[in-house]
Amino acid sequence: MENKGKYYITTAIAYTSGKPHIGNSYEIVLADSIARFKRKEGYDVFFQTGTDEHGQKIELKAAEAGITPKEFVDDVAGTIKGLWDLMDTSYDKFIRTTDDYHEKQVQKIFKKLYDKGDIYKGAYEGLYCTPCESFWTESQLKDGKCPDCGRDVKPAKEEAYFFKMSKYADRLIEHINTHPEFIQPVSRKNEMMNNFLLPGLQDLCVSRTSFKWGIPVDFDDRHVVYVWLDALTNYITGIGYDADGNHDDMYGKNWPADLHLIGKDIIRFHTIYWPIFLMALDEPLPKQVFGHPWLLQGDGKMSKSKGNVIYADDLVEFFGVDAVRYFVLHEMPFENDGTISWELLVERINSDLANTLGNLVNRTISMSNKYFDGVVSNKGVAEAVDEDLKAVATGTLDKVLAKMETLHVADALTEIFALFKRCNKYIDETEPWVLAKDDAKKDRLATVLYNLTEGIIIGASLLESFLPTTAKKIAQQLNTELRDFDKLKEFGLYPDGNKVTDAPEILFARLKEDEVLEKVTAMFAERAAAAAPAEETAENCGNSVIDIEPKEEILYDDFGKMQFQVGEIIACEEVKKSKKLLCSQVRIGSSVKQIVSGIKQYYSAEEMVGKKVMVLVNLKPATLAGIVSEGMILCAEDAEGNLALMVPEKEMPAGAEIC
Repeated sequence: MENKGKYYITTAIAYTSGKPHIGNSYEIVLADSIARFKRKEGYDVFFQTGTDEHGQKIELKAAEAGITPKEFVDDVAGTIKGLWDLMDTSYDKFIRTTDDYHEKQVQKIFKKLYDKGDIYKGAYEGLYCTPCESFWTESQLKDGKCPDCGRDVKPAKEEAYFFKMSKYADRLIEHINTHPEFIQPVSRKNEMMNNFLLPGLQDLCVSRTSFKWGIPVDFDDRHVVYVWLDALTNYITGIGYDADGNHDDMYGKNWPADLHLIGKDIIRFHTIYWPIFLMALDEPLPKQVFGHPWLLQGDGKMSKSKGNVIYADDLVEFFGVDAVRYFVLHEMPFENDGTISWELLVERINSDLANTLGNLVNRTISMSNKYFDGVVSNKGVAEAVDEDLKAVATGTLDKVLAKMETLHVADALTEIFALFKRCNKYIDETEPWVLAKDDAKKDRLATVLYNLTEGIIIGASLLESFLPTTAKKIAQQLNTELRDFDKLKEFGLYPDGNKVTDAPEILFARLKEDEVLEKVTAMFAERAAAAAPAEETAENCGNSVIDIEPKEEILYDDFGKMQFQVGEIIACEEVKKSKKLLCSQVRIGSSVKQIVSGIKQYYSAEEMVGKKVMVLVNLKPATLAGIVSEGMILCAEDAEGNLALMVPEKEMPAGAEIC
């Protein structure tokens, strides 16, 4: 195979706040399939992944666990790496942002940008989301919540260093406009341009003083480097970048990256912050950033409190590695979110893997053993029906190459399985069991089985990048080698007279949905019971319970600043052009406050009127959907996101203090 040069591919580095679910694991499998495919095309591939290990959230989680942050991330990083290995991913480097080399280079990068005047010291005052580790302005919030994750934000002010984003904004806009392949899919590009770049960029906070678990700013040790400047630079530090210019040969060879593969939720950081950092460092920009869609649970959102979070190792235990790889790759559209459920998994495994592929291989080998003692010979007795099979087999490579060139991985798999389906159709057309009854047609029967074997090995050679273990098993059972791409356009390379295995292995067994679901239910029940506090298990608690992630402790004085009162809703109407919002007029004592709440899908405007509710009265007014909101109506939320108003148990007057 011709050497086509280097290809550097990265995933986003996984945040070490906990074990990643299957939606997170999808990305590493997707990247691995692309990396493997590029290697088979003839590229010298370097595939990097890893873990993002600093930040306030980790500092808090470590404190809750009673261990140091480093101990906490060591444990989680080990879990993540174990999952990536379990999924048979062929990464070349697993970087951790606690690696010494990375930390030293981040400090040097920070100082270089500071000396250049791109970073300056100031103070930040805004609304802070701890899980996202992001500051927001009031206008950036969505329904008063973090626009990225939908969680609560809190006012925060601290001294910080800032990066002059606007200095490079015009240059980035020009780059995006002149490099249409830079941000993919195109919808992500439009979102970044219209929502962030064209309205104007604000300077970015790049250090923090309110926590310590981060890389220290070496010339101002009160500060630690803020997460995105730390995390994003892994793509260059991992291949030997040196801020002083003494780069490793690997950096000179591999940078710029050919593909940053990331989730669509962090596209802004990779297509705005990261390229601007690189411009400031006078380094080339990555060739392409692809923001893949999400893999969502089909029967309700994954919830740790419900005990139904799907992890890759759970799926592997039930179905095997390659079955899971096939599902997540095949079921994810190019641009829209995909869906995963146990029922869908069983259906796809039975129809595609057990029937279309597994049954094809098993039947072909079994017939070769039955009729010719396993010897596969090309007797050259051709008929017209053979030509279409050969055309499909030799034409599949170009179709798959075209799909992979634009990262339509699911479509590439569909093309490969179209070849396997054509082989199955060929069996129906030629009816080998009928040919076997006529000795005069023995050579024709041998030719048919040879053609089937040849078609299967061509398909298996293409399948290797996606289902590597399965492809190798097929080749082993056919007693041959998987082929390089330059040998997939010629039909008839299977060694004439070769002997297949005499005991074909079932590649994928058919599954019974009810049996799988029964085992799954038992697994989740056991997991939920194990996670529940002893005093709140099903045996001694009549009500359902959920656990939520605890926030940091506050002092009584903090609580004392909040004023809660009973409010009576005297009028309520829907907010036009909003699917979520209701606008209520709430009597509190002798005054009336206007409060906008995101509860439309749970309460109609009519049923709100007359209710007594719990109100946070002294919340700073905010504008939501163009309407001023002067407080907050409090609700309870269950594990599925359903809301219920907090109402007094007994009749209380409007204005009664809640303490």
